Amino acid sequence: MKSQLVFVPCPGMGHLVSIVECAKLLVNHHRHLSITFLIIEAPFDDHVDAYIHSLTSSTSFPSRVHFTLLPPHPNPNSPHSLNLPSLLDSLVESQKQNVRDAVSRLNSAPDSPHLAGFVVDMFCTTMIDVAAEFRVPATIFFSSSGAFLRFALHVDMLREREEVDTTAFNFTDSGVKFAIPSFENHVPANIFPSVMLDKEWAKFFFSQVCKFKRAKAVIVNTFEELESRAVHSFTNSDFNVYSVGPILSSRDNKTGPQGSDHPVVKWLDDQPPSSVLFLCFGSRGYFDEENQAAEIARALEATRVNFVWSLRKPPPRGLAEEPGDYSNLEEVLPEGFLQRTAGTGRVIGWAPQAQILAHKAVGAFVSHCGWNSVLESIYYGVPIATWPLYAEQQVNAFEVVRELKMSVEISLDNKGEWGQVRRSGVISAGRIEKGIKQVMEKESEVRKKVKEMSEMCKRALMEGGSSDSNVGRFIHDILN
Repeated sequence: MKSQLVFVPCPGMGHLVSIVECAKLLVNHHRHLSITFLIIEAPFDDHVDAYIHSLTSSTSFPSRVHFTLLPPHPNPNSPHSLNLPSLLDSLVESQKQNVRDAVSRLNSAPDSPHLAGFVVDMFCTTMIDVAAEFRVPATIFFSSSGAFLRFALHVDMLREREEVDTTAFNFTDSGVKFAIPSFENHVPANIFPSVMLDKEWAKFFFSQVCKFKRAKAVIVNTFEELESRAVHSFTNSDFNVYSVGPILSSRDNKTGPQGSDHPVVKWLDDQPPSSVLFLCFGSRGYFDEENQAAEIARALEATRVNFVWSLRKPPPRGLAEEPGDYSNLEEVLPEGFLQRTAGTGRVIGWAPQAQILAHKAVGAFVSHCGWNSVLESIYYGVPIATWPLYAEQQVNAFEVVRELKMSVEISLDNKGEWGQVRRSGVISAGRIEKGIKQVMEKESEVRKKVKEMSEMCKRALMEGGSSDSNVGRFIHDILN
């Protein structure tokens, strides 16, 4: 029997790529399954239309994955007039009726496949109500780690039962450590992520987390071999957890030179194997501290390492926009730096991260520790030096350094501006230099562990591997 799933992703590009890749996994695993995405437009992100067009115009994209653009928000607010969590909440909540109407049309279409369930983004849990109206199960797509999923649920419980206030002014300086089921080590308060510290973000985030238990299941972008403790911590959970990762994109989702066409990839072709350090802080990563870029530059010169550095320009203060590229890099770098390093490095704007990490010349990665970046580094066998900035990245950094011992530390608790969360200070050149030297060591235990996990990661995705089996198990469970 033909069946269909309805996917409701979070507005914007942030979680869209991984949930689309998840949909491709599902339809490629079951030839009678189709998936329809209901897309909520985001006024703060204009890349979604181009991304969807690039997918649907590709002959290799599965024909059983469809996209429906929902009507715009009835009272659109400027992305600058609301804080981002309030805007997200308003955007998703306002679309419930449009989702009902779209699903009703899907159900009433001639020869419509059987509606088997909803898959909703971790920030779209209000759509669990709509799934219930159609009497089908709802599954959460959780784009972060399994350890962070358990962490979020446990902290939500602490807030309710023990009145732990993660937004209190002195919380991160309290010195308190917490026992979390998905972590062997106690997690100190200063590692708690930005998304739990800002009052508006915490209100929005925990309003989503508390609804997870109403879902039938959670799909997590991880694999059992990487996060065995976290996965096993859900054994007696209220819902089923399916680890189906790593879910990685085969493309970098920007306009401009792609893959081997990018000039920096051509430069990498001429470098020795594992000789280049790659520094990249994500699509929204930037430094607004006046001297931070200069400190990084001094560390790079001191180590004399070959490097590719993606350096982004901060957006106008207070605006929900992505960073841009500098028209004049010399305004933030030490005088003469570009000339002195012309033979050993490249400072660029936006970078095709996956293609760079996949290149044989790249030996290490200074990263903000977004979960997608962590998974990409593991898949390609490139060790990380951690430098978290926002969202849940501090927890990710703690996990890969202290728990998994697969990364080295530049910082675990660094925080960029995130709502009302105050920025950490400038990280010194000496501290950066130490991290770079450690992560570039040729025969380190960290590098050995990452290479071993890279092989496990690829086996998990193969037919009969742990993640491949979990994809099949999820499809069987939701269709039955």
